[in-house]
Amino acid sequence: MNINLSGMINKTTVMKSLDDLQPQNPEQGFQFPGAFEITAIGTANTGLEERVPEMIVALGMAVLNGSMRTRPSNEGHYISISVTFTCPSRDKYEAAHAALRADPDIRWTL
Repeated sequence: MNINLSGMINKTTVMKSLDDLQPQNPEQGFQFPGAFEITAIGTANTGLEERVPEMIVALGMAVLNGSMRTRPSNEGHYISISVTFTCPSRDKYEAAHAALRADPDIRWTL
């Protein structure tokens, strides 16, 4: 950190690779196996309410009963579908996001 003549602090930011970031506390972050929520946002009236849980189950994971929440957009063009699922590993977690994103009716996952 440098202080210039006007008293302003100049910070030099070094970009880190996401692979280099580690939790400061090992108890923080994703812990596998575990239960996680995933949200898919996509085109309304395309059956995503049925397809999102089916895609998770097709990957060999279980969707918790009663965990699905849906919310339409203000104008009704989009819908968000959230479900909680059990996940054994980070690879399976990433596979769930990839499978949902591969669906042409899904725009984003969270």
